[in-house]
Amino acid sequence: MSKKGTYSFRKLINDIHLWLGIASGIVIFFVCFSGTILAFEHEIKDAFSSSIKVQPKGDRVSVEELISSLRTSNLGFVTGLTIPSDSDEPYEFSVKKDLKERRGSTVLVNPYTSEIHKVEKSGADNFLMVMFKLHRWLLLDINVGRPIVGIATIIFLILSVSGLVLWFPKKIKWKLIKQGFKIKTDANWKRINHDLHNTLGFYSCIFILIMAITGLCWSFEGYREGLGNLIGAKIFDRGGIDYKAENNEGIVLTIDEAIANANTILNYDGELSVGFPDKRNYYYRFSKVADANWSPVVSDKLYLDVSGNVLKVERFDEKPLNTQIASLIRPIHTGEIYGTFSKIIYFLACLIGTSLPVTGTIIWINKLKKKNKRKQKVTPVLRKVV
Repeated sequence: MSKKGTYSFRKLINDIHLWLGIASGIVIFFVCFSGTILAFEHEIKDAFSSSIKVQPKGDRVSVEELISSLRTSNLGFVTGLTIPSDSDEPYEFSVKKDLKERRGSTVLVNPYTSEIHKVEKSGADNFLMVMFKLHRWLLLDINVGRPIVGIATIIFLILSVSGLVLWFPKKIKWKLIKQGFKIKTDANWKRINHDLHNTLGFYSCIFILIMAITGLCWSFEGYREGLGNLIGAKIFDRGGIDYKAENNEGIVLTIDEAIANANTILNYDGELSVGFPDKRNYYYRFSKVADANWSPVVSDKLYLDVSGNVLKVERFDEKPLNTQIASLIRPIHTGEIYGTFSKIIYFLACLIGTSLPVTGTIIWINKLKKKNKRKQKVTPVLRKVV
């Protein structure tokens, strides 16, 4: 037990937590606020974007014919396709006006009637893009905002660990510990604010740590490479194969035949994404997510040349654990890893993260006021003695 006036370890942790929180509070607030909204990014986009209704009638039109319809419509070059597992959903084609574009546009097509619907950007898309830029680089220049967010994230990591240490009472007794699991709603507003910071911070701590550890992969290239070296697998590895096209004088598969081959090899129900051959990659790239999978973002990959020869098959469950983890850094960070369930948890964790700088600042202001009152009481007494 430390004597009165000595600088204890707990006091050191408290000061680190306080001053780092004050220094980074505004950045953490905006990063967590934007992260709260981005947790349901796809759901928000879908709610505001237009679509087409599909009623399964008769046989589906071949993909070749659908692509021919898109070419006739002058929408641009078709670079990819997503075939849903449900028969009442439209096909999604990726189209580019110029092949040099980084991102093209999405066109929905009814596979039974060939009805075409170009998905136009809505106000929700523009809003979410602003939130994305706020989350990643605070709406500043990338070279300026990205490291600021990265440094604030590192501070948030330290705050999470130091906050966890401070969550435990000075005397480790169950009676005192269990008080940290609940918010005393019948207390005064200062106590409620303290409990909101202390208790909610505890419950969200593990998820904030996960988001911070993975989020740094976007802020610092050296950190990303270091984490990849630590787990023994490259992070953000786009995959692909080293394949040089030879003169294919044999049979050249149609797109529909290539898709049929892919569904035969990846023989299960699920959403199939297709990347078409181009000048840089002269082969088909397939990615399939099984309907019965434990995660909606885990996929198997298949590479076929234009003659139908299997170049490579990558089954997720056959990969080493470190490679699986490395390939899931993004969905682990965004909360997509377990679908809606994990998104809700991440939404709540980010919402709490947004509140922590606010409740923490209020606690600090209340302590300053308390100290000033003590000084005012002590000063008159000293004058009287003199």
